[in-house]
Amino acid sequence: MPKNKFQDFVFTVMMVFVMVYAMVVYNIAGDKGGLTYEVFRIALMELPIMVPVGFILEFFLVGKLAQRVVFRHMTFTDKPIFITFFISGVTVVMMCPIMSFVAACLFKGVDVNLFTKWIALTAHNLPMAFFWQFCYAGPFVRFIFHLIFDDQKADISVGELEA
Repeated sequence: MPKNKFQDFVFTVMMVFVMVYAMVVYNIAGDKGGLTYEVFRIALMELPIMVPVGFILEFFLVGKLAQRVVFRHMTFTDKPIFITFFISGVTVVMMCPIMSFVAACLFKGVDVNLFTKWIALTAHNLPMAFFWQFCYAGPFVRFIFHLIFDDQKADISVGELEA
């Protein structure tokens, strides 16, 4: 897992990209009545909007808040896998409603029914976000992250990487 700010930045970018793209595909496929190649293309066009929003929220707000919540109930001496799962779950529980609200505002329209649109979208997205995070995105991103930052490279500072 990330051992410094640079690694945290890289990990967050990777995780946000994988989660946002999958959730955008999921929502567009639902709107279009099924999964087609066009859905993947349309989802790519939404990434410049949703990935920065997701990154800013996760990196500067939700990530830190999720860790605070987790470490109220766990300690650093607990098994690392349990800490990872707990942080992942709390992050999904916080990010999904926020990102669903953003999506409701941007793609469903802001009107008198915004609240009900947001609740419906959150209820639609939360089960998929959990499933995707725990079964695919989390393991995939952690695997790629460990390929990039093995133990030997983990202690390299950002300044050394730029040199």
